[in-house]
Amino acid sequence: MRKAGFYFVFFLLAAIQLLICNYLNLSAWVMLSILPVMILCVPLRLPTFWTLILAFVTASAVDLLSEGLLGLNALALVPVAFVRKEIIRLIFGDELFARKEDFSVRKNGFGKVALAVFLVQALFLAIYIWADGAGTRPFSFNAIRFGVSLFAGWAVSLLIIDVLAPP
Repeated sequence: MRKAGFYFVFFLLAAIQLLICNYLNLSAWVMLSILPVMILCVPLRLPTFWTLILAFVTASAVDLLSEGLLGLNALALVPVAFVRKEIIRLIFGDELFARKEDFSVRKNGFGKVALAVFLVQALFLAIYIWADGAGTRPFSFNAIRFGVSLFAGWAVSLLIIDVLAPP
């Protein structure tokens, strides 16, 4: 996908995330977010600094325009942007960096892509749920919320991964 095309799709998915936050509140047990997979799929040629800025701006916009608690998504998404290249290197190897290409399901396999999506979702949700609870909710509630949200976010992210990381 060309650079301009990726950012157009990224913007549309950010708008979909706003709709999810505003109109698809499943329950207090489920926090559904596609932001981690959006950051995971940012082209590798973009330096980490700019990926951090993109994550911060995108998450802050979602916080400002939907959920009301300013900074919560940004707090959880910036670490995902920070470790993104290391997760990609861990899962897919150094070949992507050597060839200067992005990953895709077709080239790298569904299992590896699913694992990478799982890891970024888990990191995002661990920080988000920890900060959202802020010591006011019991560990059992947070653990169940983490598991349910991880499964739901992972499943939805796998549905849209082909849009962001085409063959």
